[in-house]
Amino acid sequence: MIDAYLSPSDCAFRQEVKAFMREHLPPRLARQQRSHSHLPKEDVVAWHQILHRHGWGAPSWPKEYGGTGWTPVQRFIFEDECALADAPLLSMFGINMVGPVIYTFGTETQKQRFLPPIVGMTEHWCQGYSEPGAGSDLAGLRTRAELDGDHYVVNGSKIWTSDAHKADWMFCLVRTDPQAKQQKGISFLLIDMKTPGITVRPIISIDGGHTLNEVFFDGVRVPCANLVGEENKGWTYAKFLLGHERSATPEVSRTKRRMVLLRELAATMQVNGQPLAEDPHFALRLAGAQVELDALELTNLRLLLDDAYEGDGMAAASMMKLRGSEVMQLVTELTLDAMGPGVMPYEPAGDGSSQTPGAPDCTLGRVEDYFLRRAATIYAGSSETQRNILAKLIFGT
Repeated sequence: MIDAYLSPSDCAFRQEVKAFMREHLPPRLARQQRSHSHLPKEDVVAWHQILHRHGWGAPSWPKEYGGTGWTPVQRFIFEDECALADAPLLSMFGINMVGPVIYTFGTETQKQRFLPPIVGMTEHWCQGYSEPGAGSDLAGLRTRAELDGDHYVVNGSKIWTSDAHKADWMFCLVRTDPQAKQQKGISFLLIDMKTPGITVRPIISIDGGHTLNEVFFDGVRVPCANLVGEENKGWTYAKFLLGHERSATPEVSRTKRRMVLLRELAATMQVNGQPLAEDPHFALRLAGAQVELDALELTNLRLLLDDAYEGDGMAAASMMKLRGSEVMQLVTELTLDAMGPGVMPYEPAGDGSSQTPGAPDCTLGRVEDYFLRRAATIYAGSSETQRNILAKLIFGT
């Protein structure tokens, strides 16, 4: 359906990406992505480096920094085909988040030091934003960074830090002026995770997997050269980054793939001797979810064609994050309903590999996905926060 809105050159690009996926995506990695909520680091690296060798390691970056220079619509098409082929997700913390901050606001030295390892996936990143008592109210963060010669000394903690146990570096918001108003006393630091004084403790999420962590800083010394931009201006860079994060979190393409798996499931499961897809009540719910997903996809494409995400695109990003997370949860909930009472004896294996006994292959990893995506309306800014942002930006209230 969406191709009707694309130019001939964009349609040709889609065929190029399809051909690349058929030729270069290892079937083992595709199955891992389809059936696991938490991929091993080595699988993410393996796929990223396949893309990197082809020049596709940083789809959203300008060519001058090692990116593809693709248009927003080409990036949309690439993400679409990656999802439909079950390609592993790229590590978003480096490519989608800190990378654009560094090449937009960083020094030349920082660009030369950090951008090549991000594109080549030789260094992993995590995000040090949320804290106990400062999640959706991010400006309330209390982790301190005090100047001591040519270093900052960092003390405090972060929570819900995805991939901190795998990361080489963290981009971190710290309070450098405790006397300033909340947003005006924050700075943006790049912290080597091997620095003495850093402790990482795991948080096992409801799906049984380990992605989240607590991170504690006890007298951690960070070179002043790792400050991005100006001291006490970190809120500006944080908002820039959050716009990138929220425009990525709708996961429209990945939800489209979930819908394909849901339709396979509905065609396989039997109710009263007939496929679940033919049950009028379930068919109505399935059609409703499809309409919501189609509307989300068309809205995303329209915003891309209008360059609504570029510049100060916070309203567009917040709208898509809000609606995208809701539609994602709608599809995952419907998937569990389709699986029926057979999911009740589910026992998480901790790696997204569990499967309900006797269930078809298209159910592999679906329970883990449901549990993990319950957080979609919280991470990257809760739905309540997004509504407040939209009220302020659009209605001025």
